[in-house]
Amino acid sequence: MASTPGAQILVASNRGPVSYTLDVATGDLTAKRGGGGLVSGLSAIDPDAGAVWVCSALGAGDREAVRQGVGEPGVRMLDIPADVHHDAYNGIANSTLWFLHHMLYQTPLEPSFGAEFRARWAAYESYNRSFAEALAEEAADGAAVLIQDYHLALAPRMLRELRPDLRIGHFSHTPWAPVDYFRLLPDDIAAQLLSGILGADRAAFLTRRWADAFTECCHAVLGPGIPSGTRIGVHGLGADADFLRARAHEADVDERMAALREQIGTAPGGTPRRTIVRVDRTELSKNIVRGLLAYRQLLDDQPSWRGRVVNVAFAYPSRQDLAVYREYTAEVQRVAHEINEQYGTPGWTPVLLHVKDDFARSLAAYRLADVALVNPIRDGMNLVAKEMPVVSDEGCVLVLSREAGAYEELSDDAIVVNPYDVSGTAAALHQALSMPADERAERTKRLAAAGTALPPTQWFLDQLRGLESA
Repeated sequence: MASTPGAQILVASNRGPVSYTLDVATGDLTAKRGGGGLVSGLSAIDPDAGAVWVCSALGAGDREAVRQGVGEPGVRMLDIPADVHHDAYNGIANSTLWFLHHMLYQTPLEPSFGAEFRARWAAYESYNRSFAEALAEEAADGAAVLIQDYHLALAPRMLRELRPDLRIGHFSHTPWAPVDYFRLLPDDIAAQLLSGILGADRAAFLTRRWADAFTECCHAVLGPGIPSGTRIGVHGLGADADFLRARAHEADVDERMAALREQIGTAPGGTPRRTIVRVDRTELSKNIVRGLLAYRQLLDDQPSWRGRVVNVAFAYPSRQDLAVYREYTAEVQRVAHEINEQYGTPGWTPVLLHVKDDFARSLAAYRLADVALVNPIRDGMNLVAKEMPVVSDEGCVLVLSREAGAYEELSDDAIVVNPYDVSGTAAALHQALSMPADERAERTKRLAAAGTALPPTQWFLDQLRGLESA
């Protein structure tokens, strides 16, 4: 695909800044620009800097675009064989490494590292090697390369062997598993993963906690010290306040606010109902089911809230090609339905559950929120915790899991919960709903300031500066 030879700045990630949809009937390709922190961050780079983004073709449209030579300047999309990509992405990255770092294995039964795992690991090595070779081809002498996330943990070492002149960084967007959990991996695989990242000049993380866990794993598995001299950095990605505030007041968001208000309705006596809002993908780590159970316990423990509060829960499908995710999505829907059946009345639906992704509706819910519930089992950062206080019209109370990366920056002004403690979370919801308006407003201001301290463009540029100093 289109690229700029001799690039001075390169980014590598599984998902790129653009995707393509193929019209099977006509053969036409439609391009769609992606979002997220990396896309926003790249906007801070001088257009003349010669930046290149190396990414993987993810679907039929992307693969056809590669075959036709269609693409955007500065993007090189890799058509890695579909079976290799599947085994690397689903078999290792999402079904092994993601579960490991989020500590989600049911250890009496899993993991089990046999011949099938080893075959998938070979695909993961091949996938990483494809990225390393492409980066080596695209990079100018001494270029800066920022490799992103657990999908590409081996690529820094592979690239270092191909191009020792490059300045290489690796950034982890997930938590990092503590030593005892990380060592569930076979010893040789654990060492290879760590050594892969240590091929970089600089390894960076979202929080100090995750950075320290990585360092401790290196000491335990590879021996004292960081063998390669790799420097460790921390960059806590923040929300993009200017974008969010502008986007949240566009016409489509106003329309969805009106629809949500109608669905939420009013309490007896005509007063507006209070809202507890959560916006998540149905990832296993997001803890949506326990959040619903805590809401149900709130209604049990504090009957005065019945008819006066609505749980607005957006649970957008994620990784539905994996059975465990489909089962979890079904359980979320089952529990929400059960609560509505048990407590609902003709004029009050206790849980408004939406499973179809709609960004404008998410922003509308942000604006309406009285309470933001962010209770992940474990999360690298969780930008929802930072975004909702920025957008909320009247101020919202943040109920925040101590296992979210955002806890490191927001805990002083949040109500902090143990994500496994349903009773404690129910009590926190009651405290949040009962908080005086002036205290809620003051907390929201401080949360918004902390949550936007390192917006995406600055976050990306800080990584580049850190790599230069390394």
